Amino acid sequence: MRIGIDARLVYYHQAGIGQYILRLAQALARIDHEDRFVLFTSRKDHTPITEQSNFRRQKLWTPSHHRFERLAMSAELFPFNMDVLHSPDFIPPSGARCPTVITVHDLAFLLYPRFLTRDSARYYGQVDQAARSADHIIAVSESTKRDTVRLLGVPEEKISVIYEAAHPLFTPITNEEAISRVRNRYHLPPTFILFVGTIEPRKNIPTLLRAFKRLRDNYKSTATLAIAGNRGWLVEEVDGVIEELKLGDAVRCLGGVPNEELVYLYNAARLFVLPSFYEGFGLTPLEAMACGTPVVVSNTSSLPEVVGDAGWLINPEDVEGLTVAMYRGLTDENLRREMRSKGLRRAQTFSWERTARETLGVYRQVAARRKPEFARSR
Repeated sequence: MRIGIDARLVYYHQAGIGQYILRLAQALARIDHEDRFVLFTSRKDHTPITEQSNFRRQKLWTPSHHRFERLAMSAELFPFNMDVLHSPDFIPPSGARCPTVITVHDLAFLLYPRFLTRDSARYYGQVDQAARSADHIIAVSESTKRDTVRLLGVPEEKISVIYEAAHPLFTPITNEEAISRVRNRYHLPPTFILFVGTIEPRKNIPTLLRAFKRLRDNYKSTATLAIAGNRGWLVEEVDGVIEELKLGDAVRCLGGVPNEELVYLYNAARLFVLPSFYEGFGLTPLEAMACGTPVVVSNTSSLPEVVGDAGWLINPEDVEGLTVAMYRGLTDENLRREMRSKGLRRAQTFSWERTARETLGVYRQVAARRKPEFARSR
C-alpha cells in the first residue's frame, strides 16, 4: 500500500498538530516496514522524522494554511500515485486522486468563534466541506467525534476515534539534581504550579490567574505560577490581567519550552493546571500524569475522558472551585499520593504504537473500499 501523509505542519507549528504528525509518523515507522510512505513536508523543513527505508520525504512549495492551499496542494500532489492520503490538519487538497483520511482534532473554532483570528476563521471555515469530501475521519476523542456528528452532520460510521498519547520521553525522573538544574534555569522556586499550552483565549488563562491570586491572598500560598507556552493570538487580555492583579514575579511566563526540558518541569512542578474551555484531546495533562504530577483540569470536552478519575475536575468558570482544587493539590499529601498513582496508571493506557496500529487499520479500510473512479484512474 502507498500512503501519503501531509507533514508540513511539523515545520510551521511545533506544538499540537505538528507533534501529532511527528509522533504518528515515527510510530508508524516502528511498526510498519512493508507499506510505502511519502511524508509531504515543507521545503524549509529539516526535522529528522525517520530513517526507515520504506519512508521517504517529498518537499512541497505550498505553505501550510495558505489562502489557496487546497488548489496548490492538489497540483503538487497530482504526479503521486497513492492508495490513501492522510491530512492530519483537517483540510485535504481539492480533487485528490486517491481516497482521503482527515484528522479532526477539535471543533473549538465552531463552538467558540470569538476566540479566532480572521485568518484562522477563514482556514477552519473549510472544515464542513472537508468533512463531507473525506472518505474517512479520525477523531482524537469521543468528545470530538460527538461534536463532529452534531456540528457537521457526519454519519457516526464515517468516524473512528483514535487517541493520542504522551511521548515516551515524559516519565518520572528520580535525579533531583537534574530537576533542580532545569528548574533553576527557568528561575523557578521549589514550589510552583505549572500550566503548559499555547497562550490563547480558549485556554482560559485569565481565570487561572484570578484563582491563583485568591490562592495567594486568601490561602496565604507562596507558590509561583509558571506558564510554559508560546504566545498565540488575542493574548493582550492575559497581559492585562497579570498587570491588573499585580502578580508581578509570582507569575513566570517561560515561553516555549522544548520537550527535553519540559519533562523536568513537569517532574519539578507541585501541580499541573489546565482550566481550558475546550480541548479536542488534552495532551498536556496526559504528559503531566505520565511524569507523576497531579493534575487539575476542566470538566469539559475531552478532558474528563482523558484524565478519568486520576485528577481533579473543575468548572472552568468557577474561580473559587479552581482555587480550592489548587490549594488541596498543593497541601493534601494523602490525596497527592493517590492522584500521582492513579495518573501514572492512567497514562500507561495510552501509547503511540496503539495510535499507529489503529490509524494503519483506517488506511487499510479506506484503501480496500476504494471508489471505482479511483481504481479506474490508476
